[in-house]
This record gives sequence, structure tokens and C-alpha cells, in this order.
Amino acid sequence: MKIFRDEIEHIALLARLSLSVEEKELFGSQLNSILEYMEKLKELDTKDIEPTSHVLSLLNVMRDDVPGYSIPREDALMNAPDSTDKFYRVPKIIE
Repeated sequence: MKIFRDEIEHIALLARLSLSVEEKELFGSQLNSILEYMEKLKELDTKDIEPTSHVLSLLNVMRDDVPGYSIPREDALMNAPDSTDKFYRVPKIIE
């Protein structure tokens, strides 16, 4: 499969890109290289390979949820431009 100049121009239009003639030629050759590689991949026999969502197995990398030290409320509200005894005070944004 080969991509042509009018297709490059259409893709650029969809992406809202203003490309020079040299850029169109460069991107055209790069896209053609990608498509040639995809054609090579189609030659591989994958009928006995199960589909996967990731090449590598994924592990949960999140830490345990353990309660820890929390900043005191007074310290948290200390630098607020406007606050009450317990809360930040912000301008009303919904009528």
C-alpha cells in the first residue's frame, strides 16, 4: 500500500497542519515506510498466538493504603486568604 500526496494533504487538513512541499514529501516517505513495515507484519503466522492487551505482564505498583501523619487544620488554613474556623472560604461561582 502506498500513500499519495492528496492523502497526505487530506491528513494535514484533518490535523489542521500547514505543511510545506518538502514536509509533505518527508511525511509521505515516512508514512510509506510505516505502511511497508505493516505489510511485513501481515506475513507473520499468528494463528496460535493468543491476543493480549500488553506485551509484558502488569503488576499493581500502588502502595498499601496506610493512615499516616496529617497536617493540623490550623496549619493548613494559616496562609489562606480567607477562611472560617474549619474551612477555606472561596468566591461563589454558581448562581
